[in-house]
Order: sequence, then C-alpha cells, then structure tokens
Amino acid sequence: MSAAPQPERTQRPHRAPRQPRPAPVAPAMDLQTLITDPGTRIIVCCGAGGVGKTTTSAALALAAAEAGRTVVVLTIDPARRLAQSLGLVELDNEPRRVDVPGAPGELHAMMLDMKRTFDDVVAAHSTPERAQQILENPFYQALSSSFSGTQEYMAMEKLGQLRASEQWDLIVVDTPPSRSALDFLDAPNRMSRFLDGTMIRLLVAPSRAGFRFASAGFLLFSRIVSKILGGQLLRDISAFVAALDTMFGGFRERATATYELLRRPGTWFVVVATPEPDALREASYFVDRLSAEGMPLAGLVLNRTHPPATTALSATRAEGAAEEVLEAGAADAELAAAALRVHAERMQLATREQHLADRFTSAHPEVAVRTVPAAAGDVHDLDGLRVMGQELTGPDADTPTGTPRTRVLPARRG
Repeated sequence: MSAAPQPERTQRPHRAPRQPRPAPVAPAMDLQTLITDPGTRIIVCCGAGGVGKTTTSAALALAAAEAGRTVVVLTIDPARRLAQSLGLVELDNEPRRVDVPGAPGELHAMMLDMKRTFDDVVAAHSTPERAQQILENPFYQALSSSFSGTQEYMAMEKLGQLRASEQWDLIVVDTPPSRSALDFLDAPNRMSRFLDGTMIRLLVAPSRAGFRFASAGFLLFSRIVSKILGGQLLRDISAFVAALDTMFGGFRERATATYELLRRPGTWFVVVATPEPDALREASYFVDRLSAEGMPLAGLVLNRTHPPATTALSATRAEGAAEEVLEAGAADAELAAAALRVHAERMQLATREQHLADRFTSAHPEVAVRTVPAAAGDVHDLDGLRVMGQELTGPDADTPTGTPRTRVLPARRG
C-alpha cells in the first residue's frame, strides 16, 4: 500500500533581521546662553530631594558671575555645604558677597531663614503695635517655624523681595527639599488659602463687630472646637487671626504676584534629576505641571551620570577580552583583566542610565537635556563648583568621547 502523498509545504518568505529602533534624541540645552542673556533674570532649580539642586544652583551662579553678571543665589539647603563651597563661614537671611578672584561680575549668596523672613513680612505690612502682637503670639511662633508649606511660601516671599530690589540682574533659586517638587508651586496659594480659610474665619468671628451677638449654633461650634484643640490654643489662634486680619489681602496679593513672576518672560525653570527611576518620575511630574501652567522650562539637568572613558568597547566585548587576557597568561594579565571588567561594569551602568534617560525623552521629546558626570568626590570649594559649571555650560560635543552632553552614550541609529 503506497503512502499517502504529503501536502506541499509553503515556503515562508525570508525576513530581514529586525533593525534596532533609533534611540530618542533630546534637544540640547544651552545653559551658557541662558545665564549670559541679559533678559534672563530668574533661574529656578527644582526637582526631588538629594539630586544636587544646591550644587547645580551654585555652579550656575558662579558661571554667571564669571561671565560678568551680578548674581545672587538663594539656597534653602540647611546642611550649610554651600557656604563652605563658596568660602564663607556661614550664610544667613541677607546676601553675602563671595570673593571670586578675577571675575568681572559679582556673586552673592544667602540661605533662607524661614522664621526671620516671616517676621520681616509681618513687620513690613502692619503697624509696630500690631506686629508686636502677632510676633509674640504662640500660634504664630509655631506657624512661622514648622507649618507645612511655610518654608516654600517664604522662599517665594524672599524671591519677590530680591527681584523688587533691582540690585541683582540674575537671581538663582535653589528650591526647598520637599517630598514632592510640586510643593514649591503650590505653596503661595496654599498659605493664602489657609490664612483666608473658612475655619480660620469662623475661629475669629466672635472678635468682629458683625458677630458681637453670636448665635447658639456658633457657640456650640466654638465649644466643640475648644474641646478638640484646647481652650488656650483656640484663644491663641483667634487672637493671631484677629491681629493678622488687615494683612489677609496682602498675603493674597503677594501670592498672586509671586506666581505671575514665575510665568513672566525672563524666568526659567531648570529641572534637576539623577538617573534613577524615582528622581526622573518626579522630574516628569514637574515638567507636566510647568507645561500645564504655561511656565517657562529651560530643560532637564541629568546629574551624576557615569559615562565610560570610551564607547568603542562594549560591555560584552570587554568581558570576553578579560577572559582572553587571563587565558593568555601574559605579564600583568590580572591587572589588565580587572581594568576590562571595570570598563564592562561602567558600560552596563551607563547603558542603564541611558535607558532611563531615553524613557524620559520618549515621554517628553520637546524637553532639552544636559547630562553632568558624577564628580569624584563632594564639591567643597569654588574649584569644584567651577568644574561643575563647565560641565553645565560647555559646548555640547566637547567631551572626551565626543558623545553630546545630551546623552550618556551615543545614540543608536536605525
């Protein structure tokens, strides 16, 4: 019995090997032009905590002073590292001149004193008697020292004061190290809403002429709040708000004016991040928020990257070469193999960092990027700040490997 004929197989067409997708290429951020442009009056460095905002702010301010501008850098970093880097014993709530030998411009630095700034606001916008009443109030003392959002609001107050003085032609702001970078934008309106809120108004209601004869419902409300907060705290709050009543309009007006100052031409935001998922996620949220509110974004500084000494040797080839060197048994084979493995590890780290940067650029293709290599140690003097400033402002392709400063590794081309 003959075998049944087999069906003829259809020959599949040969497929060409899939080409790798080209990596997204971010626009270059020209910080040198930004800091030397006379139209640039305010630069706000923002981002998550621990990404190097303070050092970035100081390095940009130093570079601007060395380019001939009169600059003040406002930091909110409580660690006082900036003072040491600038050669100062300490920083306080007033700008201090930094000695920069040979610089055609001037550099001043200051560190925000949250309570002192709040005290200055009270003194400037009320009578001496009313100011004394407010400053001695226990609730005010707690509010001005530890209330959530006060630090961010006072940073904005100080920024408004510096800009109004016209003493400096460039102000660089290092934003507070908050859990969310969005707190800086929300702070002015949050403080205004708190001081002008319904609950605060109800607490002070009995002290006003319109509430001289309080209703039974309000008296019941007052007794309940008194039990929750405590009678003395309620009296402190009521006395504080009554004394501050004439300043409510001023808080609202300054909050609005400061917010508009951030949107005005001449202000630029620089978002700072490290090549870590959490920091870049925070940077992405901030970019979206700035875009939604029409605020000017200069771009992203990707700080503390780890570019390799050469990009001609891949991690896989370096690992293979290390094995071959050891097998050959030549002199200093172990040292050469160790160097190759260090390069392989550096390439793997750079690849990971570039992958994270590419994800950010894929989500925000219009955002300019500048990568800054990690320093060998902490930046602790003007020379260290100057080196970082050169990384921030140098020509885009002026790197040892020729890789543009928008990237950690060269872009793949499809």
